[in-house]
Amino acid sequence: MDTILIVDDEKNYTVILSAVLEEEGYETLAANSGREALDILTNCDVDLVLTDMKMPSLDGMELLERVKGKDPDLPVIMMTAYGTVEKAVEAMQKGAYNYILKPFDNDSLIVYVNKAAAMYRMIRENRRLRDAVEFRYSFGNIIGKSKPMQEVFGTIRKIAPTNATVLIEGENGTGKELVAKSIHFNSPRRDNAFIAVNCAALSENLLESELFGHEKGAFTGAAAMKKGRFELADGGTLFLDEIGEISPQLQVKLLRVLQEKVFERVGGVKPISVDIRIIAATNKELKKEVDAGRFREDLFYRLNVLHIVLPPLRERSEDIRILATHFLDKYAGERKSDVKVTGIEQDAERLFYEYEWPGNVRELENVIERAVILCPGDKIRVSDLPKNFKESADNTLHIEGVPTDANLNKTLILVEKKMIERALRLSDNVQAHAARLLGIGKSGLNQKIKKYGLDVGPKSPGQ
Repeated sequence: MDTILIVDDEKNYTVILSAVLEEEGYETLAANSGREALDILTNCDVDLVLTDMKMPSLDGMELLERVKGKDPDLPVIMMTAYGTVEKAVEAMQKGAYNYILKPFDNDSLIVYVNKAAAMYRMIRENRRLRDAVEFRYSFGNIIGKSKPMQEVFGTIRKIAPTNATVLIEGENGTGKELVAKSIHFNSPRRDNAFIAVNCAALSENLLESELFGHEKGAFTGAAAMKKGRFELADGGTLFLDEIGEISPQLQVKLLRVLQEKVFERVGGVKPISVDIRIIAATNKELKKEVDAGRFREDLFYRLNVLHIVLPPLRERSEDIRILATHFLDKYAGERKSDVKVTGIEQDAERLFYEYEWPGNVRELENVIERAVILCPGDKIRVSDLPKNFKESADNTLHIEGVPTDANLNKTLILVEKKMIERALRLSDNVQAHAARLLGIGKSGLNQKIKKYGLDVGPKSPGQ
């Protein structure tokens, strides 16, 4: 229910207007002076101000200025007599939504109020959506407590406010687009478009048209002019995913846009200027592609002004638990069942640390989603996990891969160290818990931790 603040020094007016508007489904608040209205605005959420122009002490014009200083989008409708129409026009110039002449009929008033209230509802919804997007893509919400991810967060924090081109490298599933969106939504361009293009998903001709647009008749099927992603991203950010897949011909055209910020549509001759930030991503090591002659060196350096490398999940294993918990909460909330999935059994969780995760975070999410759907109880079991996942995890220690002349003692020491590190991760560094997982005493574990110089992090409560 929208709330309307009615301000008029004539009490009869506020009473009558409140009755009319409440009958239309609005909630009303009344003030008999500008100062009383300011007090209400300080303490209450209001969706529209309906105020008289002429009032003692603090008049409608001054109230308008105060309201706009507090919330420039909050609509204000001015009520005025014929003798102050010029003032009402001045108020419009200063941000009033509209004005209505006294005396007025109720139908006219309701039309004005409905339009203003609808406009403010739309503004509030846009704010909510923008805030939700900014929250989702703020770097504080890319999940990871590991040192490699903390370094990524620090880099995003530094580079987001700039306009410099960014190159993001990382394996498939590491979250390159999420990082790109985080950079955009923490930048001065956040209120403008974020446009993404997967360069590997389109043929060369289709990609060129998608990026630069085309004129009517430029090729068979071009029945009308179409703007490309560069134009649509004007003022915002263009994200070029899998940039390593574009053809040499397109590399030349992209280089020109990066250098001059100018291009032509396919089939066009008119230069089009754009103000965009480019963020590119690839699952390849682009410098190796340059060395192999598959990617232009000059384009590489244009793209590689700022560089982020996302670590694979196997190199940030301390993030596996919090990622798994996050996805578990997400999909458990969507599950249509009387039994809520609340956790992962220890034997199943152990496999998460033994698996190599070639699909990275995306694969982890898929495994959790599938397990939540198939899980009959409140805990994910080993039997709820994909068969190939279990087999790969079980075969993590490939004895065939150990050299035939390997020293037995050194190999056993290495395995022991790895098992202790894994147990500490699984137990959140609670040594008594880790000792039980390993089947040894706590004092024996403590001696081995000292022997191998392991960093166990801060002690958990009660340890």
